Amino acid sequence: MKNIIAFAGSNSKNSINKQLVKYVSSLVEETPVNILDLNDFELPLFGVDLENEKGIPESAHHFLKLIKESDGIVLSLAEHNGAYSAAFKNIFDWMSRIEGKTFYGKPMLLMATSPGARGGASVLEIAKDRFPRHDANIIKTFSLPSFYDNFLDGNIVNEELNLELKNNVKVFQNSL
Repeated sequence: MKNIIAFAGSNSKNSINKQLVKYVSSLVEETPVNILDLNDFELPLFGVDLENEKGIPESAHHFLKLIKESDGIVLSLAEHNGAYSAAFKNIFDWMSRIEGKTFYGKPMLLMATSPGARGGASVLEIAKDRFPRHDANIIKTFSLPSFYDNFLDGNIVNEELNLELKNNVKVFQNSL
């Protein structure tokens, strides 16, 4: 049976990107979705000196193994100062030391949301440029602007955006 991993590129306990990931997971049909939390993968701040002294932490190996064993990835990136959150960048850096092709060609639904009107557009552009170099197979992207206006009680309330996301989920799921 196929399986999907889904996670937010954030370590916030109240992450709006994790809320979006949970919503998307509820839209996936007939395929198990394992929602991951970056807080469950404790990692020191990446550094070459630390890697040389202590090696690569087991948590990085474990996270990468979950990616490798999945059939698809749903990822919603938090945008901090126009780029990845430090928590996501750190796990990404550690994983890339194990395997440069971090995403193993897995189909990916890449998303972002933010409180602002751009909906994480800057971090999405960075990821769309960077991730294919790490063997990401980005099937669809989605940006949810103005999170607190467009997402209420666990659902997207803007009909047009909701329909766009549902269509993107179907295309992603058909690519598995």
